[in-house]
Amino acid sequence: MALLAALAGTAAAADDGALRREIEAADAALFAAVFDRCDPQAVAAMVTDDFEFFHDKWGQIAKTKADFVKAIAGGCERQRQGTDFHARRRLVPGTLAVFPMKSYGALEMGEHEFFRVEKDGSLKPTEYARFAQLWRQQGGQWLLARVISYDHVDGPRPAAKAP
Repeated sequence: MALLAALAGTAAAADDGALRREIEAADAALFAAVFDRCDPQAVAAMVTDDFEFFHDKWGQIAKTKADFVKAIAGGCERQRQGTDFHARRRLVPGTLAVFPMKSYGALEMGEHEFFRVEKDGSLKPTEYARFAQLWRQQGGQWLLARVISYDHVDGPRPAAKAP
């Protein structure tokens, strides 16, 4: 019974308040550094040294901060060379959920869409996915520690994607 009460209390508090705003801001800053600014050094300051990234299509794509920053830097270079397109990420409104993780940080879950930025500035949908991200509070800063990206669908977000 105590476990159920604790879970209910956590769920009620999970999606409101300061924690949600802080994680939402950290998420926005991270994805702006990756996609909008293509700034690997800024990304390096936002993830833990033991960062890991798991992707349903590609497997474990990063085992450390260094792996992840190297991958971002490579993508940025390919964009500059014209090999890769400039992309944008958008969090799907109404899908963000944030849950406190005692003595560690927070779990963020949601859905996001990715777009190709066309030369005229318009956005062409390229992919939709769900994600779970584990954030660690370290030295007063939120750092991303783990990413699980799953349920990828090429193209636009499916019209009736069930949970």
